[in-house]
Amino acid sequence: MGNYSVVVLDFETTGLSPDCGDRAIEVGAVLVENNRITDRFQSLMNPGMQVSGFIEQYTGITNKMLKTAPPAAEVMARFASFMAGHHLVAHNASFDRRFLDAELKRISKSRGQEFACSMLVSRRLNPDAPSHGLEALVRYKQLATDGVFHRALADAEMTALLWTKMVEELKRNHQLRAVPFEVMQRLMKLSKRAVPDYLRRLAQE
Repeated sequence: MGNYSVVVLDFETTGLSPDCGDRAIEVGAVLVENNRITDRFQSLMNPGMQVSGFIEQYTGITNKMLKTAPPAAEVMARFASFMAGHHLVAHNASFDRRFLDAELKRISKSRGQEFACSMLVSRRLNPDAPSHGLEALVRYKQLATDGVFHRALADAEMTALLWTKMVEELKRNHQLRAVPFEVMQRLMKLSKRAVPDYLRRLAQE
């Protein structure tokens, strides 16, 4: 089960919480198969509401751009097809998971697949990183970047590069033939102290 596919996704949103009425305004995602990016999905989505000046500045997504964007329901229906059947990954996944579930619920859909959080995995595998924010990790890992952050597809691609790098390093540093998705999920939940022992046991299996 070493070769599995993941969809790495990122949402830009009107605010921090769908429970407070915030909506997704852009989704970006990449499909990773055999640890390589093989497909991409990106779309602005009209949430039917104005975004604040702060969000316009932070994301570069303006109300004018959203006015001509396809409706959120249409984008989410297409995105549901794109991500179907793949594991899901996001950086700070609890944020993106909440928005994904809320937007799917609006079109009477739900997801069956599991999430993994690249930020939590990184905390276990890169304990010396100065920060586990996406930009800081991209610099720390010296990943090739076009310097664009806070747009959904750029952030999804950066997260995918971080994810694939962590998988490669696990294989190389711990002599693992494969790194199943379940291993990455397990690493998220282990205490820092327990990680070396867990990886040693995996190498012996």
